[in-house]
Amino acid sequence: MKITPSARVLSMLGEIDFDEWQCVAELVDNSFDEFLDIRRSGTEWPADGFTVSVTLPSSSKGVLEVRDTGRGMSYDRLARSVRAGWSGNDMHDKLGLFGMGFNISTARLGRRTRVLTTRAGDAEWIGVEIDLDQIKDDFEAKDITEAKSDPSQHGTRIIVDRLQSTRAEWLRRNGASLRNTLGSVYSWILTEHDFDLYVGGTRVKPVRHCHWGDDRYVLYNGKERIPAYIPIDEKLQDGIACWDCGEWQSGSGEVCSVCGSGNLTVRERRIHGWLGVQRYLDKTEYGIDFLRNGRKILRWDKQLFTWNNPDGVAGNEEPEYPVELAHQGGRLIGEIHLDHVPVTYQKDAFEYGDRSWLTAVEVLRGVAPLQPKRAQVLKYPENESPLALLFKGFRRNDAGLRYLVPGDGQKPVHTATREWGRKFQAGVPEFRTDEHWWQAVLRHEEIKKQGKETKTVASIPTQADEQAVLGALGLPTDIPASGAAQPNAVPPASTAPAAGALKEKTETRSERLARYESAASPHAYLSRSFGHPELGYVKVRTLLLKPGERLLDDKGLFVPVLLDQRSGNELTALVDPEHTAFRRFGADYADLLLVELAAVLKVRARSDWSPSQLVAAIRAESLQDSVLDGTTVGAEARDLLAEIRERMAEALDRSGDHTTAYGHLSKGEETATEEAMIAAGRIGLVGRAGRDSGFVHHVPALALVRLVEAMPASFMDGAAFRGPYAGVSSPSGKALSLARVTGCLSDVATLGTFAGEATAPQLRRARLSIALLRDELAGEE
Repeated sequence: MKITPSARVLSMLGEIDFDEWQCVAELVDNSFDEFLDIRRSGTEWPADGFTVSVTLPSSSKGVLEVRDTGRGMSYDRLARSVRAGWSGNDMHDKLGLFGMGFNISTARLGRRTRVLTTRAGDAEWIGVEIDLDQIKDDFEAKDITEAKSDPSQHGTRIIVDRLQSTRAEWLRRNGASLRNTLGSVYSWILTEHDFDLYVGGTRVKPVRHCHWGDDRYVLYNGKERIPAYIPIDEKLQDGIACWDCGEWQSGSGEVCSVCGSGNLTVRERRIHGWLGVQRYLDKTEYGIDFLRNGRKILRWDKQLFTWNNPDGVAGNEEPEYPVELAHQGGRLIGEIHLDHVPVTYQKDAFEYGDRSWLTAVEVLRGVAPLQPKRAQVLKYPENESPLALLFKGFRRNDAGLRYLVPGDGQKPVHTATREWGRKFQAGVPEFRTDEHWWQAVLRHEEIKKQGKETKTVASIPTQADEQAVLGALGLPTDIPASGAAQPNAVPPASTAPAAGALKEKTETRSERLARYESAASPHAYLSRSFGHPELGYVKVRTLLLKPGERLLDDKGLFVPVLLDQRSGNELTALVDPEHTAFRRFGADYADLLLVELAAVLKVRARSDWSPSQLVAAIRAESLQDSVLDGTTVGAEARDLLAEIRERMAEALDRSGDHTTAYGHLSKGEETATEEAMIAAGRIGLVGRAGRDSGFVHHVPALALVRLVEAMPASFMDGAAFRGPYAGVSSPSGKALSLARVTGCLSDVATLGTFAGEATAPQLRRARLSIALLRDELAGEE
């Protein structure tokens, strides 16, 4: 059998840069193309179905085999299929090109390749052996045959041996990684068609996107509804393409403008799929997947998040998402089919200069910048593209309903949501839909609301300060008033249940616990597994009682935390937020919960650890994200500062006080700001400093404190911070309201800048300031 070109050129194809997974995918492509052809033809298919099996090399057998259950090929078809540079596939409907893709991938993997194929009813397997060490310039490859055990067998086998050592080792050791990659690359095909792919004897599962449902949305500015999932289906004008070389024609001639073929055809051009929001934030797993004929060409691609000036002006190619808290990653994702857009021979990129790609970019993200204020500065109209709409609705990651982010009542729980995402990929039933995330968002809002109500109640005296009244009347203040408690007085009946009442109580323990649960809301952060390798683990569901409900133990005593053991290792923890330990002494829910859990685990494990040792070990194992060190608290401080910078920048955009604000910076701060812009790659901002609010994102953190102090009217009263200012009549009242913000902001800015030198007391103070300052941020009501 003749193959062209010469053996030397064929051997050199193995030097072309293909990763191991790409080599395998090239061979799988051809099998899936065969299956899709069968589906399109409407041919009835046997019960053995559509299966591709990849056998990986083992330590004893250095062979890679890819086998499918397709129709098989005739001798003539086989001869054409293995000829270098030939393709029997059209350039638009297929995943692979059996010729060049086949030769590159097999030469890259090993020195000898055997292709065996058979059709149902054929007497034997027929094939060809391509031995790169034996083929000479006579272009002859050896014909081979193999007996069939069953005449009904059908399909094609590609066997590569004498593998290149490093690639063979990679394939031996990375079966799971290969399955995961192929599960992502072919996720759409494996989901939409009844095709099976096995690698190393294990079925490849499609790696699906963990996105919010099409019924979820947020309200922008309290009124504009922005969905978390946007279907895309843009039908473009049909085009004329060459069937032979694949080139789209710019005119309406009768022959191809590239290869001269008259084999032209009218073809559909369509951009379809979806853009949406992932249920969790990730540093790498975000971006848009672009597919061609069902195979992903780009995965987690982020280039549409960068605006490129269509006028070609250098220095404007700046990432627009994520900007706020960029180090945390992003969550805007999508899956877009571009079957009409040409790809590179490696199938790892599209032809970005092609007009069809540029059209797709314009449809998906528009021409203008995604950031509204940036578009305004550059004289562009508002960007109304699908990606710009998602950017407007979900660019921040604040916990709660506004941005659809689960939280613990104070802050987002990104670590937990990423873990839930892994459970989604593992197929855990509870995490298949977005309901678990949605309930965590609602619980955050409930806990936050309850916290505000508790603070309000605590700030309002329940009775008059009688000593103050006596003083105002001119009477001695050392005489107890009529209602004052005496040192040895019996406590009022309301402070403890009467003995008689307890005896008369008919409510059972189960009924009491059920009543508590009906008047409680889950605490997302503290609902997790607690324990230690030396003690074992328990799964805890933590519930916060609602205001007005008091928590009693089995003896009728008020307690801050009550554990109720369910089945096995599952516990329910009830917490009374109104207990004195929390309201008056500021204890943390986690602290007292750990005390209770430590007692349970100590008994179960028969441990001789001390109570403090138990609590410390469980906290270190189960609440690692609460660790008090400069790195962790510093990151929390910088995250909050990024939110504050964004809010202050927006406040300046509304007021137009950019120049005034920039004028409050010292010369040293101006220099530091310019250096920070350059280091961040925001060179275009340097020349605009003071003309818009962009500089606020790069000023030294402590300069933010001085800006708020110098321009309180620009940032208070709900502009960036919710505290009142303009409407406060007294100077002392204004100063007090401003100090609530600047005092905490100073702590956070200092810690965010000098976290490495902070002591434990300073870190505790900073974490408290972070929590207090977060409450001072203005909402978007």
